[in-house]
Amino acid sequence: MSGHSKWSTIKRKKGANDAKRGQLFAKLVKAIEIAARNGGTDPANNASLYQAIQKAKSNSVPNENIERALKRVDGNLETGEIFELSYEGYAPHGVALLISCLTDNKNRTSSDVKATLTKHGGSMGTPGSVNYLFERKAVFQFDKYNDELIDLALNSDCLDILESNQSVTFEFPPSDFKNMNEKFNNNSFVPSNAEIAQIPNVGVVIDMEKFKSVSKLISALEDLDDVQDVYANFDIEEKELEALLSE
Repeated sequence: MSGHSKWSTIKRKKGANDAKRGQLFAKLVKAIEIAARNGGTDPANNASLYQAIQKAKSNSVPNENIERALKRVDGNLETGEIFELSYEGYAPHGVALLISCLTDNKNRTSSDVKATLTKHGGSMGTPGSVNYLFERKAVFQFDKYNDELIDLALNSDCLDILESNQSVTFEFPPSDFKNMNEKFNNNSFVPSNAEIAQIPNVGVVIDMEKFKSVSKLISALEDLDDVQDVYANFDIEEKELEALLSE
């Protein structure tokens, strides 16, 4: 199971305090507004907006928050120019990172990301140093699953199935995101996480002690207002993951 999927499982199972949940909601709503501004407010005709809305719903963002965001864009609210940036870097123990950002100030974001990496034992990478280790995919994660769900994914030509005692994750080409999300929901299978994500092709195996330092850095990056997502290519043994989730 990829580092991205395990990290999302850990965050959901462990929960988040109100401050972090509010920060996450703000970031997801921001992504909805940017997608709507760039491609229109109709998710049926704007794939990026559809994906942003589904990711927000997966993270329990209330529908009224989503609707207000779309109304703000419809009202032509001027929010200034927003840039989509991606940084490449390294966490401790050779773990590669892709850091996705939305910002109105490139210099501030670059400085914040670099400072956070350095503070927690990581480093910035040069363009292209990490990107090749990841592949963009449509990801659907379920905390409960059965043979019928797995058969549905297999019959829909999924690229990969990653099973654990905690969850199952299906990977599809990015272009299949809308079709598969609707197919799962129409068959009463509601994913706990549905998004387009950067999935590592090769994972660096780390133990629990190494995971603690890697996760501390990822959490610090995610706490930055401009950071939308952090993708990492670590892998951790299933028994250690279970122990972590049971703490």
